[in-house]
Amino acid sequence: MKRVLVLGAGFAGLWSAVGAQRKLHELGADRTVQVTMVNREPFHNIRVRNYEADLSDVCVPLNRVLDPIGVETIVGEVTEIHTPNHAVTVRTGAGVEHLNYDRLVIALGSEVAKPPIPGLDAFGFDVDTFRAAKKLEDHLMALPSKTNASRSTVIVVGAGATGIEVATELPARLAAIFPEGEPCKVIVVDRSPNVAPDMGEEARQVIDRALTQLGIQKISGATVKSIEEDEVILSNGEVIPASTVIWCAGMRASPLARTLGVTCDMLGRLSVDEFMRASDLTDVFAAGDIANAKINAEHGSVMSCQHGRPMGRFAGHNAVADLLNLPMLPLRIDVYSTCVDLGPAGAVYTRGINRKLLASGATAKETKNTINRVRIYPPRTGRAADILAAAAPIVQAVPAVGALTPA
Repeated sequence: MKRVLVLGAGFAGLWSAVGAQRKLHELGADRTVQVTMVNREPFHNIRVRNYEADLSDVCVPLNRVLDPIGVETIVGEVTEIHTPNHAVTVRTGAGVEHLNYDRLVIALGSEVAKPPIPGLDAFGFDVDTFRAAKKLEDHLMALPSKTNASRSTVIVVGAGATGIEVATELPARLAAIFPEGEPCKVIVVDRSPNVAPDMGEEARQVIDRALTQLGIQKISGATVKSIEEDEVILSNGEVIPASTVIWCAGMRASPLARTLGVTCDMLGRLSVDEFMRASDLTDVFAAGDIANAKINAEHGSVMSCQHGRPMGRFAGHNAVADLLNLPMLPLRIDVYSTCVDLGPAGAVYTRGINRKLLASGATAKETKNTINRVRIYPPRTGRAADILAAAAPIVQAVPAVGALTPA
C-alpha cells in the first residue's frame, strides 16, 4: 500500500490529511493509498485562541476528525526527515519508529522565536501551544499566593497581533484573580515606536485607543535585557517589578526545515510552488507556517491560519494527484484580512495587505467570534461526508463584516 505521510496537525497539517483523504475517496483509491498523520499531541489545537482566558474549547481530539474518514494517526515527535530515503523518524511513547512514504506533506508549523535573553527560558511564558497557555493560566491563578508587590504586574513583550490580543484580555483576567481593590498593571513593551506596527494607521489608532481604554501601559522603542523571577530590566535601563512576563515577539518556522539541505527564507520557511511542492525536494509538499508560497506576484504567504488552511487543503489534494499521475490544482489567494481581538474593547477588522480598516468595536468582535469559534473549526458532527466536504480545494471568501455564520 502506498502512503501519503503528513507531518503536523495544525491548521495546514490537519487539512492536508483530510484533503488527501478527500481526493482518494473521490477517486475510489482509499484502499490502495494510506494517509498517515503524525503529530506530537493527540489533538488539533485552535492555536489562535490560546490567548483567551477560557481554554476549555481550544483542543479538538484528532480521532474525532480523522477516525471517521480513515486517516491513520500516530502521536509522536518528528525527529528527522530523510528525503533521499523517503523516510521519517518519529519518537513515540512506545519507542522510535521509521516511517516510509511515497509522498510527504511537511506541515510542522512555527514556534515562538525566543532570543538568548537571560532569564527568558526560566521565567518567561508564552501562548504558542496549548500546554504553554495552560502553564500561563496555572501561573496566573497562583499569583495571589505570592506576597511581593509585583505579583499583580504583567509585562507582555511584543505589540503585534498576538501581543495585543494577550494584553487586552489580561485586565479582566487579573481582576477576576486578585482580591477586589488590588491594583493590577499590564504593560506592553515593543522595540517599535508604535503598537501593532504591521497594521494600517487607522487600525493602529483603534488599537491604541483600546489599550488606553483598558488602562494598559505602553513602552515603545525598548527591548528586554534580562528577566528575573520578579523583575524585568529593559534595554533603556528601566527596571520594572513584575512577576509575569509573556513573550509574544515573533515567530519562526519549525527548525526541522533547516535540516533538509535546501534554502530557507529569513523565517526558516521552505519555498513552495503554486502546487505546494517544496523546491529542490523530490516527492515533498509543504504547507502552513513552514512554507513560503507566492500568494500573488508581489507577496508571499503569511504565517496565519487564514493562509495555512487553504495551503493544507491544496497540498493534500495535490500530493495524491501527483502520486497517481493526475493534474494538480494551483493555489491562488487574492484576498487577505486581519481581525485582532481587543478584549472588552471589541476588535479591529482590516482587509488587504495594507490593512484597510473595515470595522472596529462590537461589529468587528462579531467577525472575530465567527472566525475563532466557528469558521476555523473542523465539522463537529462526526460524519465522514461533512469532514471530507470541508476539505474541498477552494479558497473561502473572507468573512463578512459582523458575520455570525461561517460565510
